[in-house]
Amino acid sequence: MKRGIIILDFGSQYTQLIARRIRELGVYSEIYPYSMDINSLRELEPYGIILSGGPSSVLDEGAPLVMPELFEAGVPILGVCYGMQIMAKLLGGIVERSAHREYGKSVLNLVKPSPLFENVKDGSVIWMSHGDSVIKIPDGFQITGKTFEGFITSIENLSRRFFAVQFHPEVAHSIEGRKIISNFIFNICRSSVNWNMQDFVSNQIKLLQEKCWGKKIVIGVSGGVDSTTLAVLARKAMGDNVKSIFVNNGLLRLNEHEEVLKNLRDKLGLNVEYSDASEIFLKNLKGIESPEEKRKIVGKTFIDVFYKSLKDFDFLLQGTLYPDVIESNPVKGPSQTIKTHHNRVPEVLKLEKEGKIIEPFRFLFKDEVREVARILHIPDDILGRHPFPGPGLAVRILGDVTREKLEILRKADDIFINELKKSSWYDKTWQAFAVFLPVRSVGVMGDERAYGHVIALRAIESFDGMTANWSHLPYEVLDEAANKIIRQIREVNRVVFDITSKPPATIEWE
Repeated sequence: MKRGIIILDFGSQYTQLIARRIRELGVYSEIYPYSMDINSLRELEPYGIILSGGPSSVLDEGAPLVMPELFEAGVPILGVCYGMQIMAKLLGGIVERSAHREYGKSVLNLVKPSPLFENVKDGSVIWMSHGDSVIKIPDGFQITGKTFEGFITSIENLSRRFFAVQFHPEVAHSIEGRKIISNFIFNICRSSVNWNMQDFVSNQIKLLQEKCWGKKIVIGVSGGVDSTTLAVLARKAMGDNVKSIFVNNGLLRLNEHEEVLKNLRDKLGLNVEYSDASEIFLKNLKGIESPEEKRKIVGKTFIDVFYKSLKDFDFLLQGTLYPDVIESNPVKGPSQTIKTHHNRVPEVLKLEKEGKIIEPFRFLFKDEVREVARILHIPDDILGRHPFPGPGLAVRILGDVTREKLEILRKADDIFINELKKSSWYDKTWQAFAVFLPVRSVGVMGDERAYGHVIALRAIESFDGMTANWSHLPYEVLDEAANKIIRQIREVNRVVFDITSKPPATIEWE
């Protein structure tokens, strides 16, 4: 039985996003390391294979490559970015380093009809991210697309059903990317529709029951969509035989612990144990400026607090999502670390090696978890909460974390969010928050010279959190928020607005 589309991972930060796009189209997809044995791959009987992008250069010694036998597997193959360079190099083409790294938006100029670009608009925007370029295509291939500067953006070998693109069709910045992926999986691979979130929910409930029935199960809940959805899913699978612990790490937003407890206990009826560990977290974070260290300390302290709250347990359930995993260091493929997530610190990884960690959502994106939440009938006011990082305000305070900075940031963030809600912009943004900057700014307040703190506001629009554009908030909303922050928070005298998209930035500042 055919399994769907197999993606071979070469370490791109967008690898799972390819799988996400395929699943959006209703086709099952799995990710495997690029070094996967060819016989194991054949046993899966995929409809097609996609070679992901990656941070390496095919010109480097020891660069990750597939076995040449892959191209004799008899199934369609699509190479994406680094995957295109691998295909070209292994099949006899020539790849050279580009004089300038091509990164960001470009334009696709179609030079030949191709089933990969059926109904794709000529001149559409594409997203490039590469330092090498294919300068000579392999025998049997034809060029199907170029940039207007003449660089090759796509090639194909129709008879062998090999296709390759130098850009990333999986990211939202490639306007016609979804259509290109659809053409590959349906028109070229002839895939059947075989994936939906209702099936995912049913399967996860079954798996939890098989593995955890009669065991002592613990979940750390924060009030966010991920952990809340997981707690509801676990209760649906195992009833009240699940212990949820809400740890107040002192890094929450204004009045958040009260709101979270009300939602979890009163609205959802979950059995929640509350632990106020604010002083412990603040003590452990004292004087720490490195964002990596802050994340690790928050993760370790969380586990320490958890152990003190428990006598013993069999499994710890976590609401870790794939962006958390891939930005920390993925379990598959050679991706580079962007940041350590608090759920991927050594203490958690030790529990994972002991077989005590279960992460049902580890290969889902935020929008997929929200779909799971809808299936589980979680109320919209909980479902619509903006994402909040596990390390909380510790990674929204640049530099060391102090009680004073936390109070300033809480007030600023609350003012900003309330203005978004009042203007109906809260639900139009994926995520919005304030950031405490490690600088002071000269100003004039009450005819006197002031040397105050600076607050940055960030609001982004996204579909899955892997790519994002900054939200074009109305000037009057920003003006009202900035004025209230400066008027109501004596220590702040300047407010700035972040207009950087992801990539190149991440959503959080740290």
